[in-house]
Amino acid sequence: MTRHPNRPARRSTRLALALTAALSAMGVCAADWPKGDDGLALLGVNLSGAGFAPHITPGKNGTHYFYPEKKHFKYYADQGIKLIRFPFIWERVQHSLDDGLNFDQIRLLKKTLDLAAMNGQKVILDMHNYGRYHGELIGSSKVPYEAYASVWRQLAERFKGHRGLLGYDIMNEPHGTVGLWPGAAQAAVDAIREVDDQTLIFVEGERWSSAYHWPLVNANFLINDPAERIVYEAHLYFDQDFSGKYMAQTSRDIDPMIGVERARPFIEWLKKHGQQGFLGEYGIPDDLPEAAVAMDNLLAYLNDNCVPSAYWAGGPGWGTYKLAIEPRKGEDRPQMELMRKHLANDCTAIGPTPAHTAD
Repeated sequence: MTRHPNRPARRSTRLALALTAALSAMGVCAADWPKGDDGLALLGVNLSGAGFAPHITPGKNGTHYFYPEKKHFKYYADQGIKLIRFPFIWERVQHSLDDGLNFDQIRLLKKTLDLAAMNGQKVILDMHNYGRYHGELIGSSKVPYEAYASVWRQLAERFKGHRGLLGYDIMNEPHGTVGLWPGAAQAAVDAIREVDDQTLIFVEGERWSSAYHWPLVNANFLINDPAERIVYEAHLYFDQDFSGKYMAQTSRDIDPMIGVERARPFIEWLKKHGQQGFLGEYGIPDDLPEAAVAMDNLLAYLNDNCVPSAYWAGGPGWGTYKLAIEPRKGEDRPQMELMRKHLANDCTAIGPTPAHTAD
């Protein structure tokens, strides 16, 4: 991990050429991932707001849900955060399965990508629907695979090549899908690749995409992507029931290494299968010092493995939500200090395959 600024240029050139060739062969290379001020942009934030009130559809922007404004992107860019995960709701983008894409929502999503690009940031578009559409499972008779594939084909055709786009997170936290999710995920990937073979695709797993439970419930969950640009995505929280609600009875005695221990099964699965990963959600309350220690250790572990992550959550409309990292009355939240601490890294590509190039 130590830099060697005085190493001879010829050797550096050979190493760089070899690394470039190796990474190109792996599909997800350094060129795909945004750069930070000191290393890759491994730390990101969920800019939530557009995903609020999913039970009210289509709803009204500014009343039921909130798209972030220029100031939100600028704040995180000023902190050195160049990676944005952006939740949106399928039912707002497509009011019924027989409809095309909704013009107003597409305009708002494009504005989101534009604002990110203006601030040197990249966005992962996250369909925040838990494996369902209007409460019906994808792959059921009411929401056939082709309907799900179709909406992603249309979204990819609309946004491919946008300089603010990093990837498509095809579904947030599928759960209870009675075995339908792997087929749904493959259908979405196939549809996207019909129109876009360049953009990264982020694929979450069953059981709420739990990092800790990943090898148990997603042991053989490997997507076929001819472009070889898949990033597997898991989530984790530190409370006893894994929910992230941090109720009093589930937030006692948070072990300082609990984040590492809950991330490790996912990281080891990635290593076993030679895949790259992303921790798309984690977060802590602002009033649990022991959770801050666990978050500090988790971010150090992820940096050691070159695995990027996105904190839950920032953006408009959170009020006094304890996990929110959005400033209050002009003051930074305590979680932001921890994130700034871990911005710098020596990673040359997202991991854990490869992790670090040995010196």
